[in-house]
Amino acid sequence: MNTLFYVVCIVAIVFTADTIQKYMKMKNEKKAEQDPELEETLAQIERLEERIKVLERIVTETKHDLGKEISGLK
Repeated sequence: MNTLFYVVCIVAIVFTADTIQKYMKMKNEKKAEQDPELEETLAQIERLEERIKVLERIVTETKHDLGKEISGLK
């Protein structure tokens, strides 16, 4: 067979695979956007991460800095 034929076949396979990959990615993103339970769970995870960051900061700070910050809030 001709070398050009092989090149065209390889290019066609690559473009087909890329198109299928993009289609699957769009399909998964659309599915994720339509799932309200998933969005709620992700929002809850973000809130918990923020709370953990605050708790880590409280635990790692010295008592003097923490007392100063609490006094500043009063």
